[in-house]
Amino acid sequence: MKPLFALHSLFLIRGYWLLVIAFSLGIHSPAMSEDASTKNQKQENEIFRPKPGEFPPLEKAHSYRGELVFVDHANRRGSIRVQGDGKFYRNDPHPFAMLPYGIVRYHGAPADLRDIPLGTVMHVRAYLPPDPKLSAVPVLPVNNKEKDAGHYRGTGIFPAENHVLLLEDEPSHCQREGMVWKLKEVELKNYAGKIIASRVPKTGGEGNFTEEELTFDAATRIWRGRERIRVADLVAEKAWPANGKKQLGGQAVLLGITWKPAPGDGLSGAFTQFHISDIWLDEDAIQNASQFQTETHKTFIRSRWMPAWVDAVKYGKFGRATVTATLFGGIDSSLYDDFLEGVGAQMNGAENTLKHAAGHYGPSHIASSGKILDVTRVTGEIPLGSSGIQVQFETDLIIEGIRPGRVVRIRPESWPKTQIPREEYLFENKPEDRFPSPDIFPKY
Repeated sequence: MKPLFALHSLFLIRGYWLLVIAFSLGIHSPAMSEDASTKNQKQENEIFRPKPGEFPPLEKAHSYRGELVFVDHANRRGSIRVQGDGKFYRNDPHPFAMLPYGIVRYHGAPADLRDIPLGTVMHVRAYLPPDPKLSAVPVLPVNNKEKDAGHYRGTGIFPAENHVLLLEDEPSHCQREGMVWKLKEVELKNYAGKIIASRVPKTGGEGNFTEEELTFDAATRIWRGRERIRVADLVAEKAWPANGKKQLGGQAVLLGITWKPAPGDGLSGAFTQFHISDIWLDEDAIQNASQFQTETHKTFIRSRWMPAWVDAVKYGKFGRATVTATLFGGIDSSLYDDFLEGVGAQMNGAENTLKHAAGHYGPSHIASSGKILDVTRVTGEIPLGSSGIQVQFETDLIIEGIRPGRVVRIRPESWPKTQIPREEYLFENKPEDRFPSPDIFPKY
């Protein structure tokens, strides 16, 4: 038996090394090749890019959050220091671009990038660039969010999904998700300190919700009803202690969150810890803030015109055309109500950053003038980015920039004609004006 057993062992050893050699030479069994092919096919199917002329589903977006550190408001792009699984303060700013139909929300209301203070922690829902050739920010490998950035920074801080559908601050995120912050404990010294809190469903319910330790100081704004109060006021009212700790019993609030350098060596999380910029103590307080922001954005949109994209163009004779366009979403409902059948209107071409595409002294200069023939509202579920409102606009002089699939801006005649800043339109529709070089600065 020993010789037979030894021979059998020899065959097993030879078989093992033959298998190793086969792999090293790239020889695979059909089953193994099929598994690899299936895996590759699955990875391909998981890669999602928005398609032109379609509003992408929110569930396909990649989610992350981080500190807003740079804004190029005229081109609707900026940079965010993305929170990963490493030391937050080490993370480089990560560029992002708003999709043409991308929505910005601040204090629970519509906003423009220019409205968001630098340092605000924002929640992001974003996709791969729809067309990498037209991307206003760097195009990265599709699996970039899985790579370790090194230097104690960890993974997830440079996602290739940098074209944003939804950019919202903390209170906007909580309101949309039906969440609130429950304050557990506060600790003070010299009107500064820490709060232990957790973000939980507003309606309550069971769950294991992570507690966070957040800092605050005397500059933290506290809102109650329509008044702004100070940390010192809560101390004087004995709601918070002058020094030491106090249990807050799960008080429900909304928080504005930022990041700022904190003392410490970073080993205890001091360089990752977020800071409270605002506390809204009740519903009236956040509604008041939302109303102010809403009015700010309404004025902005009236002066820059409603963004939309062209669904179809029916051409007539001698420059006549009927344009069907879908208005973008995320704007106060009162502005959509201004688009009525029979009212006069103007439509101008735009590009993906929503810049007006032509004009020597304002968008009205080159825009097509005409009348709104019809307004229809989609019933049922409306995808984020769309208003669900489609208008038919007739003009007797169609311009080049108004074509199916193109982004446009439209204003009803009740909105004012205004002159917009030079950086917000393309002079003579020159592509090189899209992202001006340093040559725009005067020579002294």
